[in-house]
Amino acid sequence: MSVSAALQPVGTDPVDAVALGRLATGRLEALLAEATSLVRARVSDGGRISSALLEREQRATHGLAWFATYVFSVRELVHYADRLTEMGKFSETERLIVQIGLGEYVAQILGGIPMSQGEIVRLGDLYVAEASVAKLREDPAIAALVAGGNTAQSRAALADIVRAAHPTGTIGEAGLDETMEAMRTEMHRFVEAEVAPHAHEWHLKNDYIPLEIIAQLSEMGVFGLTIPEEFGGLGLPKEAMCVVTEELSRGYIGVGSLGTRSEIAAELILAGGTDDQKAHYLPKLASGEILPTAVFTEPNTGSDLASLRTRAVKEGDVYKVSGNKTWITHPVRADVMTLLVRTNPAEPGYKGLSILLAEKPRGTDENPFPAEGMTGGEIEVLGYRGMKEYEIGFDGFTVPAANLLGGEEGQGFKQLMTTFESARIQTAARAVGVAQAAMEVGLKYAEERVQFGKPLIAFPRVADKIVMMAVETMIARQITYFAARAKDEGRRTDLEAGMAKLLGARVAWAAADNALQIHGGNGFALEYPVSRILCDARILNIFEGAAEIQAQVIARRLLDGGN
Repeated sequence: MSVSAALQPVGTDPVDAVALGRLATGRLEALLAEATSLVRARVSDGGRISSALLEREQRATHGLAWFATYVFSVRELVHYADRLTEMGKFSETERLIVQIGLGEYVAQILGGIPMSQGEIVRLGDLYVAEASVAKLREDPAIAALVAGGNTAQSRAALADIVRAAHPTGTIGEAGLDETMEAMRTEMHRFVEAEVAPHAHEWHLKNDYIPLEIIAQLSEMGVFGLTIPEEFGGLGLPKEAMCVVTEELSRGYIGVGSLGTRSEIAAELILAGGTDDQKAHYLPKLASGEILPTAVFTEPNTGSDLASLRTRAVKEGDVYKVSGNKTWITHPVRADVMTLLVRTNPAEPGYKGLSILLAEKPRGTDENPFPAEGMTGGEIEVLGYRGMKEYEIGFDGFTVPAANLLGGEEGQGFKQLMTTFESARIQTAARAVGVAQAAMEVGLKYAEERVQFGKPLIAFPRVADKIVMMAVETMIARQITYFAARAKDEGRRTDLEAGMAKLLGARVAWAAADNALQIHGGNGFALEYPVSRILCDARILNIFEGAAEIQAQVIARRLLDGGN
């Protein structure tokens, strides 16, 4: 469609946002290519990307990652509209979501993208010339989206739709097929009946998620969603994992994260395990008979796994493990640890790392680690409760040599890398669930709380907050689905998975922060669930790749020629 046609009135809408978005995507992708070339020139030395220059130019490189994420989001909003149109489900609700989202994200690209609350990156920071920025700003499609996309009228119209909708549930069609939608409905019902009524109490008491809930998740197949049927799983796509994870995390991020343990452990074993290891562990993971935990992080390494120091020394037919780990989630009730260790101290960096499938007995709060050679203490945390975080010390802890993942030393980091895409997609889905929860509690409070003779949502700035939560949650949802579907098709998706996680985490935090603001002073009271949602949202920008690390990885892929 031509720009002039797109600018013609469509119903009550002054612009055809989808047609304009399609045109704008091409313009933005061209400018992204230009910005990538400009930044690449700044971080190259002798024709190769320099790590030192990458670090020096962090604002430009990380800004490039955010710019690319926004272009990805704009593109997927258009694809979302196209998909719903084909399904006959592109109603006024979805039209407004797309229009507002396109208008706002294009405006932010031109004016400044928030990498965090205090860091705004502009195209000039990417060494894009002002003439190129001016040309983009003057482009008819871009100008029309900025002027007619996120308007007061469009926000008010969507606010009316949101108010008329049920106080819980997705605003707008998600674009799922019948099978995925049925799965979402089943999980939604389970969460409303078994999780949501109790989540805040579990959080306030720092209680474990009850074993009865874990048993129900097992019965529904949550732990074996993507494990192949030959190993006792359901053999479903990653998209199903996203749908289930989002709904469970909407009720309580801890419940949504239980499946992560099995997802990552199973992927490690599927990709790198021996036939015997697959046959032994995968059916038990799928059924929930055994619960896994990932034991990777160390006190002084964080994201720098190449500096990992925990040692595993082979003595006959066993490994003796010594060292310290931290930020280990749900280790007390776990039956098997995917334990990252250094088996060859002579090999520097990643090359000397291996993964052990280390079995252990379940513990209790009184005796968390009843295994010989293993001790630990709980780390008290703001949120992300229900599984509990621990520091763990190993001193001669014994693991059979047959439990070396894949049967070959030195493959640990490569094996771990095979899980990064799925882990980030799953974390993005958790972020979408938390953002959805924030919107729902914010909307409920804004409808019920009366000030100056009318409900809070009648005030435009409160309504605007709710509307932008709905819009950005849908954007994060759609790019997460895209990454999952691409993964299901066997494509490399580290770039898209990273972008979904990067944006999803920011969207969840913004939604939680705004939902608490709507609550006013009551939001600062522990008795209100929004206080829990805020604490839960904060972790999303830290684990599974902190926002800064995520931006660095995305930028490196872009500069190396990723697309």
